[in-house]
Order: sequence, then structure tokens, then C-alpha cells
Amino acid sequence: MFEQIDLKKQMLDEKRPLPKYTVQSLREKLFLEWTYNSNAIEGNTLTINETKVVLEGITVGGKTMREHLEVINHRDAISYVEDVVHKEEPFSEWQIKNLHRLVLKRIDDSYAGVYRDQQVFISGAVHTPTPPFKIQEEMDALMSWYKSEAQNLHPIVRSAMLHAIFVGIHPFIDGNGRTSRLLLNLELMKSGYPPIIIRVENRLAYYNALDKAHTTTNYDDFVELVAKEVEASLDLYLSAI
Repeated sequence: MFEQIDLKKQMLDEKRPLPKYTVQSLREKLFLEWTYNSNAIEGNTLTINETKVVLEGITVGGKTMREHLEVINHRDAISYVEDVVHKEEPFSEWQIKNLHRLVLKRIDDSYAGVYRDQQVFISGAVHTPTPPFKIQEEMDALMSWYKSEAQNLHPIVRSAMLHAIFVGIHPFIDGNGRTSRLLLNLELMKSGYPPIIIRVENRLAYYNALDKAHTTTNYDDFVELVAKEVEASLDLYLSAI
């Protein structure tokens, strides 16, 4: 599955270091699209152009404060992801909580970075998230998996499964989807891949692949969905250089 992607990744690596302003413009493009799509999947009604002006510090009339904060918080969370990658910090549960704290900052500070104490359900999904009394146990198992068998997986498989397992646990009251996509890209970027965009127009396929993974432990559809987006991001970078 990954031969073509690995080849494109190798081609990109051979071109490094990439031109400074090309990298800067690609980064701005991908991070805008990442913020817009990740928020739109969760119901944020800001358009991509409105998202852009909010990132520039301008308020959009007729939109809620929460929608503005979701954009600003996501920008800050991406900056944190970049910092972790730059510093080559080992993955930790504290990073997950810190990412979530940034995602929910000023939206619901009482639950920002704090595991939920109530049962939740995912609208439209067959899968029921982990009950609150088992969340810490499941998160411990996730971290144990990551440090052991996950290290033998292809980076794309590892990144996709990290996202899927985490969002299946659904450890927080709110913001799990955004946090899971941040974790997905954190893991990809640590392995030298550009960030990917799960696009709002692919939301149904995305949800269906996740629900299949959670109810059957078959991650193939979700890994394939992620792999396609990895290739799309690599193609974008290669076309620019």
C-alpha cells in the first residue's frame, strides 16, 4: 500500500532543505485548511475565508464567540504541535492533555485537559465510547501500545491507529475530534511527513471508517483514508519544488 507514498516521501526528503518562502507558504496553506476543515467537521459554520480573517485577528459578524475561539485555539494547538516536533519530545499523555487544554481553552475551562466524569455518546455511530471509570485504564493501554507494538508499524498506520484508538476512547467531554486530528498530524510530522487534511466533504467516509474500526477492530479503511491524504500532501509539496 505504501510503496508509492514511500517513494514520494524519499523524493521530498532528497530535496530538503526546501526553499524558505515555499515552505512558509505551504505551511500557511495547509494550516489554514487544517483549521477550517477540522472545525467544520465538528459543526463550526465559519467559511475558509472567514477562518482566514479570524486567524488574522478580525471578528466576523454574525458568528458566535465559540466559533471564533475554536479557530484561535486550533491555531495555538498547531503551534504546540510544531514545538513538540521541533524539540523532538517523546510522546506522552501529558501532551494529549495539553493539546486538549489548548483546544477547549476559554470554551469550557473546567473540562480543558481533564478526562470526563460522565458517559457520552457519538451521534450516528454504533460504537459507544469508553465509560468514564475505565478511561484512565484505556489511556494507559493506549500509551503502552504506542511505546511497544506501535513502534513496529509504518508511520502512517501508527498515526492512523493512534487517532482511531484515542477517539474511540473519547476521553474528554468535548473536543475529542479536533484533538485526535492534531495527534494524527503530530505523529506524521514527527516522522517527516507534511500535515494532512481530513476534509469536511469526506466527513461521512471518515466517520464510517472510524466506526468500522471501533466496532470490528479492522482499521484498514481508516488507514487507507489517511494514506490517501498523506499522498495528497506529499503531491502538493512535490509540485511546489
